[in-house]
Amino acid sequence: MPSRIRIILTLLLAVVLWAIVTMLARADVRIISSPGGEVGPFLDLFEKVRASGERVIIDGPCLSACTLVLSLVPEERICVTRRAVLGFHAARSVDRRGRTYAEPEASKLVLQTYPTPVRGWIERRGGLTSRLLLLRGRELKAMYGACRSPLNSPQPGN
Repeated sequence: MPSRIRIILTLLLAVVLWAIVTMLARADVRIISSPGGEVGPFLDLFEKVRASGERVIIDGPCLSACTLVLSLVPEERICVTRRAVLGFHAARSVDRRGRTYAEPEASKLVLQTYPTPVRGWIERRGGLTSRLLLLRGRELKAMYGACRSPLNSPQPGN
């Protein structure tokens, strides 16, 4: 009988250790500072993050194409710190000579991909234009939970 208890305790310990290692091995994606850039690489990255199950911690400026994280990663897997700032503007293209062109149809499409609270916030400020709209502080935390230590897990509503 004692050997049976020892086996059960050993198995239980192994399961607990496996659970701890699995939790610790789960990586978070932390956005510290992103000025944005071309949309394609951001779509690829955030699609991989969504498929991986990783959480996203927005811990600084996430501007322009970086905000597409909101369109691809589920809300419950995104949290924000006090340093988080989201910056939105209309879509634009740059030609070979470096000239910038507005892309109104792309702007409409991008706006529709954002979650309803974000889309409403943008629309109440005149929509996506060439002017950078910054979402931060209480307004941002009302939409996405504050990250909590030590695991920095998303906490909805905080």
